[in-house]
Order: sequence, then structure tokens, then C-alpha cells
Amino acid sequence: MAPQIKITFLGTADQIPSASRNHTAILLTYGGENILVDCGEGAQRQFRKAHLNPCKLTRILITHWHGDHVLGIPGILSTLALSGYNKKLFIYGPSGTKKFIAELLRVFGFRREYEIEVEDVVGRFFETEDFYLEAEKMEHGIPCNAYSFVKKGKIRIDKSKLKKLKIAEGPHLKDLKEGKDMVYQGKKYKVKELTYGEEDVKASFVLDTLDNKRIVPFVKDSDVFVCESEFSDEIKEQAKEHLHMTATQVALIAKKAKVKKLVLTHISQRYEANLDFILKEAKAVFKDTLIAKDFDVVEV
Repeated sequence: MAPQIKITFLGTADQIPSASRNHTAILLTYGGENILVDCGEGAQRQFRKAHLNPCKLTRILITHWHGDHVLGIPGILSTLALSGYNKKLFIYGPSGTKKFIAELLRVFGFRREYEIEVEDVVGRFFETEDFYLEAEKMEHGIPCNAYSFVKKGKIRIDKSKLKKLKIAEGPHLKDLKEGKDMVYQGKKYKVKELTYGEEDVKASFVLDTLDNKRIVPFVKDSDVFVCESEFSDEIKEQAKEHLHMTATQVALIAKKAKVKKLVLTHISQRYEANLDFILKEAKAVFKDTLIAKDFDVVEV
């Protein structure tokens, strides 16, 4: 069975952490990949509390360089150095990230024996046979990216049909895997009779941005759409002033983009005692919505 995409919410607060919510940090796990989306202050401790090993990290995706999304980076890099991390760590972010990481390493000097590779990205920036990562520019007053992780759909061979037709395993199956008809023991078999298709699986992350026309096409058809929801629609002017979105705006995006599930994060303390207020606002527009809490896990 193909590995699932697992999303662990290590931090779900807005600019100021609360007793129950830490700054933004979201870990996506797929196969051997452990990809951290943002690294708010205290992220290294959140790994410990979640019983996760930070030394399994492979990549960090930075949405933007506001403190509540990046102040945990020096700590996590130091923890890796002190814990025998022996892989190359890849860090991606919006314009300026390469410069900022270089300065951060200069200011927080520590001995490390692992390599860090940093890249300013937009568009599709990393790809394997199984998945790809892409970034899109957002609007938050400073360079800001949204990200999508897309597990590629594949042609799967129906082994029960092979068994029924007494077709043995072997190199002749290569044609089926490539979407071609197959000849076996002199007989032709159509690819559509022996295979089935797996669709792409997509997880999208939009954190801290004004509503803008690039979001819907970027997150379209996402299986899970993780988005900031710091404000309710009753104070939408305040949301606009702070370059954020409201729960209603986010839900409308989810509806237009035809996503399967919406997960709200980056929750303001003003709603901590009454999360249903934000949840009901979003659900009135897009039913399959939930609000993430620290250490919640979503799988797709």
C-alpha cells in the first residue's frame, strides 16, 4: 500500500502563543520525507512533546519572515547540530530567504557538521518520481509564499486480474506500468483491462496573506487545504488592515477551489474560549472544515 501523507500540527497560534497553542509549525510526513512548514519559536520543544525526532527532518518551507513563523529556526538548527544530524538540510522560502539564513547562521554561531542548502523559490521547485513541491507568491506586505505538496497519481496493476488470467510477474508488466497494452505468451492485453489509476493527492498550505486571485487556482482540488484564519468576518476591515483573511473568506476560497477538506490554523487568542464562533462561520460556507489544535494529526 502506498504511504499516506501525514500532517502534524506542532503549532497553531497567531503572533502571540497561548497556554494551549504554540507558534506556527506544521510537519508533513510522506515516506522518508519530513517537511516542516514554518518554524515558530519553540518548535524544537513541540517535536519532543509530540514524540517526534527532529533529526528526521529533510526540508523546511518558510512562508515568510515574520517572527512567529521563523524564530524557532536557530533553535532547531542548533538541536540538529547537537544531536548528530548527518543529512543535508534543504531550506526553501520566498525572496530574501537565502540572505536571511546566511545572516542567521552568522548571528547564532554554532558548530555543525551537516550541510544546509538554501533556495529562494517560486513555481515548481522540487520533484521526484513520487511527488513534487510548488510555491506561489502571496500578499502580506513582505515576500510571502504558499506551498503545495503533490503526491503524483500512478497507474496500478490489478494483481487479482493477473492471477485470474494466470499472468505471471515479470518484465512484460513494464508496458502496463507505462500505460501501454501488453503482449504475454502471444496474446495482447489492453492496459485499461488490467490496471486502475490513482489520482494525485494534494496538500496545500496558505499562511498569512490577504485574499488574492492566486489562491484559488493554486489550491484547486486539494485533498487538504490548510489556511490561516485569524479573524472573523465581523472584523474584516481589521483583517484587511493586518493583511490577513477572515474565516468566511477562507471558506469561500475552499468552496471555489473545490478542495476536499479545510483545516483552519493561526488562530487568534480572541477566539480561544469560543472556537465554535470561527468554526461555524467557516462551516456556513464550506461544510468539511475543522480547526487544528496543537498536536492534531490529519492524514490523506
